[in-house]
Amino acid sequence: MDKETFAENVLAAETTLYRVAKTILHNDTLCEDAVQEGILKAYEKRNTLKEEAWFKTWLVRIVINECYAQLRKAKDSVPWEKWAENERAEEQADYSELYQAIRRLKPRFRIVVVLYYIEGYSVKEISEILKIPQGTVKSRLSKGRDLVKKYLKGGIEYEGQHKMGKYLSGSAKKFS
Repeated sequence: MDKETFAENVLAAETTLYRVAKTILHNDTLCEDAVQEGILKAYEKRNTLKEEAWFKTWLVRIVINECYAQLRKAKDSVPWEKWAENERAEEQADYSELYQAIRRLKPRFRIVVVLYYIEGYSVKEISEILKIPQGTVKSRLSKGRDLVKKYLKGGIEYEGQHKMGKYLSGSAKKFS
């Protein structure tokens, strides 16, 4: 793939890359870093892509991996108090109820829901991006949908141990 085609494809995928990064990282600075690093790694390895039709899927996978690398770095380098303070500030930001419901899902459900419903990927494409079976994608979509519906209806208790608590991120369990 030549440089010009690469640049055009990256620009076409830019919004998707940021949304996927935001789904995993929540922090704008870390999202930007992950997307930039992902694009740089993809550029360096652009000649290893066998089929240009899979460029966007390939690039999303690289950015997802980079997001997880950013999380590992952030946990290693940021004091817990600073991280917790940042999380509380972001939770108080004015987000839609639906967005908040999606954010409360554990990452394994959240990424599948965002890729399918927001980014428009098929079950098969998500399976290839995340390297999990299609049946797993379908079950995570189903569970994610159910949890979002229950949260929006106010049917999930966040205090104490609730039977749905194992599917929610730690910050979601704190809210009543």
